[in-house]
Amino acid sequence: MAEESNNKKRIVPKTPQKPNMQVWVIVALLLLVFGLTWFNSSNSAQPISQTKFEQMLEKGEIQKVVAVKNQDLVEIFLKKDALKKEENKELDKNRSPFGLDEGPQYYLKVLTWDDFEKRFRTIEDAKPAKDRIDITPEERMGFLSFLANYGFLILMLVVFWFLMRRMSGQGGPGGQIFNIGKSKAQMFEAENSVKTTFNDVAGLDEAKEEVQEIVDFLKTPEKYTRLGGKIPKGALLVGSPGTGKTLLAKAVAGEAGVPFLSLSGSDFVEMFVGVGAARVRDLFKQAKEKAPCIIFIDEIDAIGRMRGKGQMPGSNDERENTLNALLVEMDGFATDTHVIILAASNRPDVLDQALLRPGRFDRQISIDKPDINGREAIFKVHLKKVKIGKDVEPKQLAAQTPGFAGAEIANVCNEAALIAARHNKDSVTLDDFYSAIDRVIGGLEKKNKIISPEEKKIVAYHEAGHAIAGWFLEHADPLVKVSIVPRGVAALGYAQYLPKEQFLYQTDQMIDEMCMALGGRAAEELIFGKISTGALSDLERVTKSAYGMVSIYGMNEKIGHVSFYDSKQSEYNFNKPYSEATSEMIDKEAHKIIESAYQRTLKLLTEKRKELEILAEELLAKEVIFQSDLESLIGKRPFAKQTTYQAYTNGDRNPKKEETPETNGKEVKSKSEENKKSDEDSTKNDQEQDS
Repeated sequence: MAEESNNKKRIVPKTPQKPNMQVWVIVALLLLVFGLTWFNSSNSAQPISQTKFEQMLEKGEIQKVVAVKNQDLVEIFLKKDALKKEENKELDKNRSPFGLDEGPQYYLKVLTWDDFEKRFRTIEDAKPAKDRIDITPEERMGFLSFLANYGFLILMLVVFWFLMRRMSGQGGPGGQIFNIGKSKAQMFEAENSVKTTFNDVAGLDEAKEEVQEIVDFLKTPEKYTRLGGKIPKGALLVGSPGTGKTLLAKAVAGEAGVPFLSLSGSDFVEMFVGVGAARVRDLFKQAKEKAPCIIFIDEIDAIGRMRGKGQMPGSNDERENTLNALLVEMDGFATDTHVIILAASNRPDVLDQALLRPGRFDRQISIDKPDINGREAIFKVHLKKVKIGKDVEPKQLAAQTPGFAGAEIANVCNEAALIAARHNKDSVTLDDFYSAIDRVIGGLEKKNKIISPEEKKIVAYHEAGHAIAGWFLEHADPLVKVSIVPRGVAALGYAQYLPKEQFLYQTDQMIDEMCMALGGRAAEELIFGKISTGALSDLERVTKSAYGMVSIYGMNEKIGHVSFYDSKQSEYNFNKPYSEATSEMIDKEAHKIIESAYQRTLKLLTEKRKELEILAEELLAKEVIFQSDLESLIGKRPFAKQTTYQAYTNGDRNPKKEETPETNGKEVKSKSEENKKSDEDSTKNDQEQDS
C-alpha cells in the first residue's frame, strides 16, 4: 500500500491552446492590405506651389494631371525627359521603394477647383493641339475614409467570427453550442493523480475491499484471467448521503494507475433533444481510446430512473434516450473493451432494472453508516489534521456519536477546531469536541433568547417527564443529559440518550420508546392540567412508529402478519394496497397503541410525581443536568444494564463537566443510531418545539 500511495497523481492541468493558424493568416492579410494602401497613397510625391506647377505646365514637362476632388488634391506626373533633368534628381533619391516612376512626382493642394481649372485651361489653350493635356478626374478613398465607410461592416464581421469561435469551444468558456454533444467528463491521467488514496478511507472495510479488487485487476489482470475469471464491468456504490461513496471513488482514482473519467449524472442533462445520448457516446469513445480506463458517474439516478414512469402518452422522454444510450454502451455488441464503470447513488430503488442487471452493474456495493469501530477509524483519519489535546480519545468520541456518517464526523472535527480557535486555545480539547457534537445535533445555542418564566417552567417539566419515563422504563435508551437551554430553530429543550447499536427492534422496545417520547406531554397534563404545542416532534415520531407497527412490521394482532410497505415506492401508483375498511382498521389500531402508551406513561409519572418535581426544580435551577445528577437526586436506575458506551470505553461513564457561564448548556450529547425501520424517525433527541 505504501508503494502504491507513493505514485500519487494530480489533476492534469489543461495545456494552453495553440493559436489558430487561420487567425494569423487573416491578421497578416489585413495588415498587408492596409500597408499597401497606405504606402501607395503616401509615396514620395513632393508638394509644389501653384506658380511652379504653371511654369512646368508651360514648359511641357507634365505628362498627366490627376484631380482627386474628394481630397482637394492634384497629382502631377512628369515626363521621362523632365525626370532626367538636374533639378529633378532629388526626387529619385527620396523615392519610396513602393513608389514607381509611373507614380506622381508632385502634388498640389487646391483651394478652389473653379479657379484652378480656369487657369489650367488658359495655359493649355495657348499650346498646340498635339501638346495639350487634360485633367483626369479620380475618386480616391483614404484610410480614414475607408474606415468611415467600411469600418462598421468589418467590425461586425470580426465580432461574428469571435462569437463563432467561442460557441465552438475555442475561445474560452463561452456558449459551447457547437460543442454541446461533447462529454463533460474530467480526466485524471495515469501519470498524474488525485491525492486521495485508500489510506484516507476508513470505516468502509468491506466496500474498500470490493473496489480494491477492481483496481488490482487493472494493475495485474493475469492474476485473474489465468483462472478464467472476468472482472465486473460495473460496480454501483449504494448508501446514505455522507457515507463516503464519492470519497471511495476518489481513492480509486488515486490508486488505479489508469485514466479515470469523472462526471455527474446531471452532466448528461440538457434542454436540447439528443444531447444526453450524444454525450454518452462521446464519453465512452474517450474511455475506449484511453483503455484500460475507469468511468465514475456520481448521482447516476439523474439519468438512470425507471423508464415509463410519469411519461405523457406520445411524448419523447429525453432522459430515457440518454439511459438507452448508456445501456447499449455498457453492454451492447461492441463492448469488448477494458472500460469499468463506477457509479454512486443513494436511491437504488428508483433505478431501472436493466441498468442493475449482471453485465452492466455486476456488483452493488452497500456503504452503510459506520458502526462504533468504523467511527473510531474515521475519527483517527480526521484527527490527523487537527492539533488535539492529550485528553482526546477517538474511542470515546466514537462512542459519543452513534448514527453519525463519515461526513458528519468530519464536520464534528472541523467544528471542534473552530470552537477551539474561537477561544484562542493552543490545541483542541475534549470539551471542544463535546461542544461540536452539541452544535451538530442541536444547532446553535441561543444564549440570549428570552423565554418567559411560565414557558421555562413548562419546558422544565416537559423535559423532566422525558427523563423520568426513560429512567424507569427497561427498554428505553440510557439518558446522558437533560437541558432546557434553547438551541437551533425551535428547540427550547432536549433530552439526550446513548442508544444501543442495534438493527432489530422488538415490540416491547418500540412501546417503551413511544412511552418515553410521550413523557413530556404526559408531564404537562399531570402538573398543569393543560397541554402545549411543545410535543410536536414527539407526536410525529410516535405516530410514525405506531403506524409502522400496524401497517409495516405486522406487530398488531387484529391486522395480522401483513405488511403494506412498498420498497419501490411506485408500484401501486399512489393507490393504497388495501381497502377502505382495512384503512379504517389501521387508523383505529394505531390510535389504540398510542393511547395505551400514553396512559401507561401517565400512570408511571403519577407514581413518580415526587421524582418528577425534584428533577424539574433542579432543571430550573441549573438548566443542564447529567446522568450522575439523576442518580444523586432520584437514585440509581433500577435496570443494571451496561450501555454500549460503557462497554466500549471499559465501563467508564461520561465525565461531567463543570458548569460555567461560558459553557452553559454545551455539555455532552449524542445522536441515536439510525435503524432500518423506514417509517420510524431515527432521531432520539426529544426537542421542545415552539408553536
